[in-house]
Amino acid sequence: MFSSGAGDSAMPSDAVTDEMIDEMNAVMQQGGTPMVALASDDMPAMKSPMTESPEIETLVEGSFIARSHPAEGTAVVLNDGTEQRFLRFENFATDNGPDLNVYLSTVPADGPVGDFDDDFVDLGDLKGNIGPQNYEIPTEVDLGRYSTVVIWCPLRRRVRRRRPHRRLSSAGGPGPRQLRS
Repeated sequence: MFSSGAGDSAMPSDAVTDEMIDEMNAVMQQGGTPMVALASDDMPAMKSPMTESPEIETLVEGSFIARSHPAEGTAVVLNDGTEQRFLRFENFATDNGPDLNVYLSTVPADGPVGDFDDDFVDLGDLKGNIGPQNYEIPTEVDLGRYSTVVIWCPLRRRVRRRRPHRRLSSAGGPGPRQLRS
């Protein structure tokens, strides 16, 4: 069953209503969503035209914070000197839920929850609610602008009945975090 599990973040926009929980529980039961979906991605294989092994460097990193749901772990942006970049989650854990996605948002990590999906890049489905995982970041994404990682449930948007989002990339919730160099 879906539950918030998070303590009060003192942010009014983080509130999860009983109606939202009931709707998410129904979606999880209908879709057979497990309480735990374990991910175990190895470090990403970086593309490089060089013949020798490239040095992988950390461009930015930050820690997840609990907002509407508990979240822990580190998000790291990795690069091998080419244009290719990966977002990697390490020591990651959060609640599972229906239809969770990984977003890069323009809203700061302490911004209103309802704004995280106003201007964002969708990196795809969350691979698991526990464990290491990797997401390729499209080369056109400006990390100076899209500097917050958010685990987001699009169902929350439907529950809030807000305007549709503008998809910024075809690359393919809880715990926002700010990327810092």
